[in-house]
Amino acid sequence: MGARDRLLDFMKNKTYRPLTEKELMREFNVPREQREIMSKLLKDLVKEGAIYKSSNGRFSLPEKMDLIVGRIDGNQKGFGFLIAEDPAREDIFIARENLKGAMHNDKVLVRLISGTRGKRQEGEVVKILERANKRIVGNFEKSKYFGFVVPDNKRLFYDLFIPKEGINGAKQDQKVVAEIVSWPEKNRNPEGRIVEILGDKGAPGVDIESIIRQLDLPRSFPVEVEVELDKIPDKVLEEELVNRKDLRELPMVTIDGEDAKDLDDAVSMEDLGEGKVRLGVHIADVSHYVKEGTALDKEALERGTSIYLVDRVIPMLPPKLSNGICSLNPGEDRLTLSVFISYQLEPFKLLEYEITPSVIRSKYRMTYTVVKEILVNRNPEVEKKYEDFLPQLHLMNQLREKLRQERFEKGSINFQFPEVRVILNEMGKPVEIRMEEHGIAEQLIEEFMIAANRVVSEDMSWKQIPFIYRVHEQPDLDRLQEFNAFIHNFGYFLKGIQNQVHPRALQNLLDEVEGKPEERVINTLLLRSMKKAVYAPSNIGHFGLAIDFYSHFTAPIRRYPDLMIHRIIKESLTMGVLPEKRIIGLEKRLPHIAEHCSLQERRAMEAERDSVELKKLEYMVDKVGQEFDGIINGITTFGFFVELENTVEGLVRVENLKDDYYIYNEKMHCLVGEHTGKVYRFGDKVRVMIDKIDLDEREIDFLLLE
Repeated sequence: MGARDRLLDFMKNKTYRPLTEKELMREFNVPREQREIMSKLLKDLVKEGAIYKSSNGRFSLPEKMDLIVGRIDGNQKGFGFLIAEDPAREDIFIARENLKGAMHNDKVLVRLISGTRGKRQEGEVVKILERANKRIVGNFEKSKYFGFVVPDNKRLFYDLFIPKEGINGAKQDQKVVAEIVSWPEKNRNPEGRIVEILGDKGAPGVDIESIIRQLDLPRSFPVEVEVELDKIPDKVLEEELVNRKDLRELPMVTIDGEDAKDLDDAVSMEDLGEGKVRLGVHIADVSHYVKEGTALDKEALERGTSIYLVDRVIPMLPPKLSNGICSLNPGEDRLTLSVFISYQLEPFKLLEYEITPSVIRSKYRMTYTVVKEILVNRNPEVEKKYEDFLPQLHLMNQLREKLRQERFEKGSINFQFPEVRVILNEMGKPVEIRMEEHGIAEQLIEEFMIAANRVVSEDMSWKQIPFIYRVHEQPDLDRLQEFNAFIHNFGYFLKGIQNQVHPRALQNLLDEVEGKPEERVINTLLLRSMKKAVYAPSNIGHFGLAIDFYSHFTAPIRRYPDLMIHRIIKESLTMGVLPEKRIIGLEKRLPHIAEHCSLQERRAMEAERDSVELKKLEYMVDKVGQEFDGIINGITTFGFFVELENTVEGLVRVENLKDDYYIYNEKMHCLVGEHTGKVYRFGDKVRVMIDKIDLDEREIDFLLLE
């Protein structure tokens, strides 16, 4: 056990009382020549929030001081929630006056406020551990002697004050990048200086460029990365095949979307006879090329994930790797990490599995459309083209059905949301909003990837090797009870949620509402009631999938946690037992990697969502004055939100409801006319006209048509 873990274990002891640095030195008999190392360890642990240093210089665990470590999830209305590092903790409401200058995604220490009203816990920020927003992207508003940057990201609800000397040539209504030089305090906005002018607001390409800048990632890879890339071969070399299973003669395919260039996974299927099959999931061995501690590795960790914006990809790895030597392109030798899983189909059960380094040669690059043409439409032309792989593909479909059936019988939750894709023309203008189906072809790959992820994480858990898990905690009971009270309005209820709920109960509800007018609303509100899945170095299972062991193993080209655990798996396969020094090193690094990658994932998802929403609004700009059918999917004191059939969302404001004065009924989640008694509630179908669109605020105003 390393010094870090010994120190933390010491503080976890029930008899521990907060000690000063000198007292801790004496307690651990630290020699004089090692005291500087101990001092640095204490500072590092305080900085990351693992321990807390009080105003009188005493150290203790945050939880022993009634403090909670987490990140702020900001709201445009000016308050926030603490998303605790401990996924078992419920979210904590932080009022604006209690944020103490903390901003969206900042890492903080929060103390619970005793005696707060209502069911939800409230807290106040005690200390800001790490700032997440060193630069702000937004619109510049100029006055004679100063200016303000109004952030594009509405979760950053402070306008950034820019003194005259920090304007640096920016003009009114330009999109700019500003660096924060002093953080917000009570009754004072943050202050900054403009470091880059992206262009005039509304100019072509500026909108997406501003979203990229919000991520604060470099557009290109550093010189050190390019130098390392030059040493990586374009082809698999013979000497790299040592100690790898040669699977180049095993028929296998990749199945992805039409536009995919970074092909992480290939799949194979073998008929073992007697109702038994062997699934092969073959994942690009990125760790062979991206060595731990190199410039390539550090850059990949910093990025954390590839980001798929509406018009481009910001890759985690350079194209030479992501689209080249690591991508499982057909007809090319590629290094992989393979998971073989043998199943008995009747009665269905997993028989055995094997994890092994390998070399493959994918036969076909199939798409979801092609697989649908074969398995659903039975298109003879397409079947002819892939006739030598048809038996395997039909066996794969049988296994897909079995895996999916088993997963949902155990309670896995299946939200029915349309996948939206905005189609752009060559000028970057949106020309279509398309609903993408999640059909048999997509399900096939989804089930196989889940199966591989389960096997790998369970194997590593039993070996008790440090690892990164993908975890999803149970929903907060308070939120579920609020949700349960709401669905009573539609005649539904959840059973047995006094102590905890099984995911099967939630899936039963989703099955019950499928195809009904209220389906979309109930799916949406249930999803909002649930926690977000995150990466963690300890396993608590995955509630949404109803799985005890889960990880992200299948996409190392585009997710850093997958790349990291590939290294760990390969080491365990080679050595059996990891050296103590390596275990200590992993135990120290993995919490940081898990937390950082969870944050980068959140930022990437926000950017991806923002880019799609922006283009959806842009698509609607020339439709002002047109009428549409929609469904109410949100109620507030100031109006109700309506989602159109193409998933575009807008607001009907209460002041524009001319027939009555409407009051928000919080308990029933509806607006009620004071004189007429007319009610607007979730799930109601309405007809609206687009009144105006504000691209800056990213808002659409609807007028209700009777």
